[in-house]
Amino acid sequence: MSSYRYIDRPSFLTEKSAASRPVHAVTAADMEDGTIDAAALAWARATGFAADAGSLLLVPGADGTLAAALFGLGSEPDAALSAGKLSKLLPAGDWHVESRLPEDRIALGFGLGSYSFRRYRQDKQKQVRLALGDEVRTEVERQLAGAFLARDLINTPTNDMGPEDLEVVFRALGQHYGAQATSIVGDDLLAQNFPLIHAVGRASAHAPRLLEMRWGRQGAPRVTLVGKGVCFDTGGLDIKSASNMALMKKDMGGAANVLGLALMIMDAGLDVDLRVLVPAVENSIAGNAFRPGDIYRSRKGLTVQIDNTDAEGRLVLADALSYADETPPDLLIDMATLTGAARVALGTDIAPFFTDDEALATRLSEISREENDPMWRLPLWPGYDKDLKSRAADITNAPSGGMAGSITAALFLKRFVGKQTRWAHFDIYGWTLSEKPHAPVGGEAFAIRTLYRHVRDLAGQ
Repeated sequence: MSSYRYIDRPSFLTEKSAASRPVHAVTAADMEDGTIDAAALAWARATGFAADAGSLLLVPGADGTLAAALFGLGSEPDAALSAGKLSKLLPAGDWHVESRLPEDRIALGFGLGSYSFRRYRQDKQKQVRLALGDEVRTEVERQLAGAFLARDLINTPTNDMGPEDLEVVFRALGQHYGAQATSIVGDDLLAQNFPLIHAVGRASAHAPRLLEMRWGRQGAPRVTLVGKGVCFDTGGLDIKSASNMALMKKDMGGAANVLGLALMIMDAGLDVDLRVLVPAVENSIAGNAFRPGDIYRSRKGLTVQIDNTDAEGRLVLADALSYADETPPDLLIDMATLTGAARVALGTDIAPFFTDDEALATRLSEISREENDPMWRLPLWPGYDKDLKSRAADITNAPSGGMAGSITAALFLKRFVGKQTRWAHFDIYGWTLSEKPHAPVGGEAFAIRTLYRHVRDLAGQ
């Protein structure tokens, strides 16, 4: 298992020791109230250090050697995440944080900013390590491992992360934590009544499949995670343009994120009955590709008219959600890189989510603010449900008009979830377009730190 980097503990966190130097993470106010020692404060004033966000000042000792550092937090709401810059700014060696902000928040920002994708190119990195107490380090490492798994999977190109490759990762993760992992592959999907998953993936040389993982204690709160695993999306016969296809290796970002979340849950040993479902397919073009105008009967029995083969993610999720809901969980979460409309509505940094459960929506929103893990609720507006009507089938997969596309996609998925199920749908982007202190350009984890904490609360831990 050691060959799977995503299970390894991050090497840039270490135990606290007398050898580590302090880095004071401070605001401008901290410079005036005695938070830092007199010698460091005198040096800061002499050099004009103003604690601007992301600024670093190295502080010499009396003998001229490096004694400490000051790091500016500014006043941004995500100030702790700005600590991601520390891994790049600090000289090599072991450091510990002294700050008014919680140590774990600073450490999480530092760790997220330390990430690099090294599967195909080995970049030289400074050995900057953050020293933490054992309890804090274990929890921060856990959350970083989940986020790094999601990032690694999304960043891996499809020639190394097709449906069968994703299954290898899925099974390896399950084996590592003692979970039971199974799959239904190729034409067996038809035999076991997953027609929409089969239809979307059948044109690829890599057989479509439904991956399932079970872990935890029967009788504990039932938590089911469903992730869209479209390993590459050409758009099918309604083919995408070259520019729109360029990043389609990230179309399995929903699967990547639920696997990162599952890692956190299992690693923490939360008292839940966990189930993970990933429909893993490649939406390709061949003589047997599904076509515009085709009509398929879903696992739930609803007939679906295909009005755009590039609206394939909701199809594979429909069968998976129906299957999940046959044993109703206490919490059902699906995550998918589903619509461009979600990006138009909220941009690339905020995860839109949909739910009819007011208590769930309120709690997730509260946690997301506390965790600096941005998300925003969008409405399951019933007035748009009529847009799903089809003349020949029960529903269409692609309403005409192009309006409210993220909402109508969520309403489509809602048709496959029981009314009594506590369900939330996340329409994530799965990618960081421009470098941030805590996130390089590339695959990204969305909302899973918030969801992990909510599941932890559900488990009473």
